[in-house]
Order: sequence, then structure tokens, then C-alpha cells
Amino acid sequence: MNDFKIDFKSMKYELLTAIHECSERGLLQSVKWLSELNFALSHVIIKADGEFKTLDDSPNETAAFLLAKSYFNIKEYDRCAHFLKNSHSPKSRFLYLYSRYLSIEKKKIDNMTDVNCPPNPTQNNNLKELCAELKSDFYDNKLDGYSIYLYGLVLKKLGLKTLAVDIFIKSVQEQPMLWGAWFELGKLISEKNKTCSNQLPDHWMKFFFMAHTNLEQLNNEEALQMYEELYSMGIQNCTYIMSQIALAYHNMRKLEDAIEMFKKILEFDPYRLDNLDIYSNLLYVLEKKTDLADLAHKVASIDKYRVETCCVIGNYYSLRSDHAKAVLYFKRALKLNPNFLSAWTLMGHEYMEMKNTNAAIQSYRYAIEVNSRDYRAWYGLGQTYEILKMPFYCLYYYKQAQQLKPNDSRMIIALGETYERLDRTENALKCYYKACTMGDIEGSALTKLAKLYDKLDEIENAAAVYIEYCLREEDRDDKIPEEQRDYYNALQYLANYYLKKGNLDDANTYAYKCMECEETKEQGKALLKAIAAKRIEQEDLDPEAEVA
Repeated sequence: MNDFKIDFKSMKYELLTAIHECSERGLLQSVKWLSELNFALSHVIIKADGEFKTLDDSPNETAAFLLAKSYFNIKEYDRCAHFLKNSHSPKSRFLYLYSRYLSIEKKKIDNMTDVNCPPNPTQNNNLKELCAELKSDFYDNKLDGYSIYLYGLVLKKLGLKTLAVDIFIKSVQEQPMLWGAWFELGKLISEKNKTCSNQLPDHWMKFFFMAHTNLEQLNNEEALQMYEELYSMGIQNCTYIMSQIALAYHNMRKLEDAIEMFKKILEFDPYRLDNLDIYSNLLYVLEKKTDLADLAHKVASIDKYRVETCCVIGNYYSLRSDHAKAVLYFKRALKLNPNFLSAWTLMGHEYMEMKNTNAAIQSYRYAIEVNSRDYRAWYGLGQTYEILKMPFYCLYYYKQAQQLKPNDSRMIIALGETYERLDRTENALKCYYKACTMGDIEGSALTKLAKLYDKLDEIENAAAVYIEYCLREEDRDDKIPEEQRDYYNALQYLANYYLKKGNLDDANTYAYKCMECEETKEQGKALLKAIAAKRIEQEDLDPEAEVA
């Protein structure tokens, strides 16, 4: 896609047409996405070609559609469906089916008593009935691109994901401007599914889909490159693209860059709540308490009843170590939307802090059901089974996390530690070595590698690793207490190593450095005495050294 080009005038015309069509059908998330993109093309002027054509409905059907749409707009979905049950035009038929689907979803949430145990959609008879009706219409070629998209949504809800992929592909072939279908396809498609890519329409929307899918599959560098290309082509003021760039930075652990991009988004669109749960995660990780408190206050003043708001406030309470209140807000988020991934994962983290491993496991499992690519949930499951001392389970979940984030040293080290507990030392050594070469995020891979070599009595290898570690650490002033301890223990190890080898000058250097830390000061003194005694011993054995 390096030769990717967009004709902005035809793009804008397609956007305006699609906004109108999706708006008539109540596809509000697609309308929002298309409108944000259209706003970013404000500099593109097209001639008004009359009003957008509506479907040629009969007068009676038009009246029924307008009445039903008024009910749909105020979320009276059953009333909407009732007045459209005898309609035949594709637009009216879609609104009839879609309002039935939304009614099922709304009742499911309203009837949910325990957020920790959401209902199983595959057991919902109304959803199965709707699916059967859509299936019959699909095979009779009665569904347009919009209704095919709805059929895909229902299949996905019923767990028929492979079939849903084929249906979403059919939907974008029929309606390439329907972003909702592209979005769902991006969440379901596997990385290796090249066949799917060949079946997609050759339309400029495919470029947005490829960027979105790369980000979903954590191919962050590729996604970032594609979004920056769109940015450089003149689509700067699209908050969707800006937020995708921020998410790519977040996934790549370029935390400050991600924060700067979120600040830029909020300057441009101060009432935007989308993805602010991710922004709050960044502020939480960097322990920016004041900024997180300001953000929590801001989102609560905009809309208390948005899932993102609940997650931001949950993170705020978590940073204050009020884990019970944090869980309460994550539960509120899930009451509003049981499929909101962030809330499940964050709630799992809170239960971990509260030592409630059973609830943590349950939360992480639901997160994986919502999105099996959520490496944080897989990693969280690994940690819970580590606490429960179940290393084989632990190994399975850490492997899943590492496959999703192959270049993240934290996942590799977690695997290495599990292999070590299972006495699979060769595997553990490979993991620690790989973590060192991948850019050790937490700075612990070298010490773990050295300790394992020492445990295996491979003293020379252990010393070589410790030397590299000390060289890397000696100029750092920002070491946390645990890193300080590891650093001075490494110095102590090397002083002992060189003392045993009889290399007293190097032993002396490392022993003196041990004197800088309270914890190793006594050992340093003892080592210096031992080195001094060894020197005297050597001089006694070699009288010529004294003459020299």
C-alpha cells in the first residue's frame, strides 16, 4: 500500500452520502466515525449536488418509517420494531431488525443482576430466533449490506466467529463505507488470514481497516506508520486518527509520547471521552496523581454514566490504594457495557491487589472472552496462577501473553521464571538471554541470567553477565531500592569471584564499591580484609615481589 492515494473530493462525497445513510438507519457509532473523518476534510470543497436521495418508499411505508425512527431515537426499540414489522424496503427492514437486536441487548443488561457473571449470549432464545430470521433472509438474497452487517453482529454474539468473518466481508463488499463492519472484521480476523485481505473491496476504506487491524494485532510500528501517512496527507484534525496514534504509542510503551498526543486531542476536542480510560492508565502507570485527579473530575463533569468515565475514576481510586472503591467503579462500567474490555482487565488487577485470586481469574477470563488479543489479561492469569503455585497453568498463560507481545521483555522474563520453577533450566536461560537482547524494560533479565548461571555452577558465565550488568548500571542515578540491592550484590559477587581467581586488583575495586551501600558495607570490609591477607600471603610466597 505504499502507492496509496486518495481523491479527497470523491472521498468527501462518499463520506457525506454514508453519513446520511447510516444516520437514517441509527448506526450512530459509524456516523460518528465518518463525521470525524469528514470534519478533518473541512478544507475540501465539493459542489452541492442537491439533497441526498432517499430510498423510494411508498407513502405509507415512509410514514411508518418516520414514526418508528422517532421511537428508535428515544430508545423505544420494541415500539420501533412493532411499526415496521410489515415493511419491505431495505432501509425499513434494517431498522426493524436492528431495533429488535438492540432491544435484546438492552434487556440483557437491564436484567443482569451480577456484573461478575454476565449472561451467556449463546443461551438467549430471542437472539437465536433473530439469527434464524436473518439467516433465512440472507440465503434468499433479501438482505442489503447494512442488514448483512447486522447478521454478522448476531453471529458474533452467538460465538460463531468464523462464519461472522465471512458475513462481515460480504457486508463491506456490498457497503464499503460502513465502518461498523470493517471495525468488527478487524477484531475477528486472524493475523495469518491472507485470503480475507484478497476478498476485501479495493476501496480507500481498506487502508483505514488495515491500519486499525494492525493496531488490534499489536503490529504497532506498522499501524503507526500508516496513521502517520494519513496524517501527512492532510487529514490532521481527525481525532480518531490522533487517538489511534496515541494507542500505538501506548502499546509501544512510549508513554510520554502517548500522553502528549492525548493532551493534543483534548485541546482540540475537550469534551471527547473516547479512549480516555487508556489515557488514565498512562497517568496511573507514571503515578501522575494530580493529572489523574484532574482528569477524573473533568470526565465526571462531562458524563457520569459513560464507561470511560467509570474507568478513569476507578483508576484514580486505585492509585490512592482504595481498591474496593476502584472495583465499584469498574463494576459500574460493566453494568453500562458488559463487553468493555478495559474494565474487565482493570478489575482483575484490583482483585489481585486485594488478594482475591478467584475473582481476579474470573475477571481476566471475561476480558479474554471479549478480546482474546488482550495480552494484559493473559499475563494477569499467569500471575494469579503463580500466586496459587500452579506453574503448569502459569506457563500456559504466560506463553499466550508472550505470543501476543513477542518483543516485551516482561512476558519473556515471566516465562523464564516459570521454566526455572519447573527445573527446565535450558528454557529459562534462553528466555533470560532473549529478554536481555530485546531491551530489558524492567532491568532484571541480566541479574536473573547471572543467578541462574551461578546456580548451575557456571561461574565464568555468571561473572561475565554480572560485569555487563554492573557496567550498565553504574552510571544510573534513578535506581529503585530493589535495583540498588541487585547492583551491590553483583559487586559483592564479582569481588568474591576475582578474589578466588587471585586477581586482587579487580577484587579490591569491586570490594571498595560495596562500601558505598549500608547493606553490603560489612561484606565489603570483610572482603577488603581478605584481599589484604591474600596480598601478604602472596608476598610471603614470592620474596622477589618485595625486592621489586
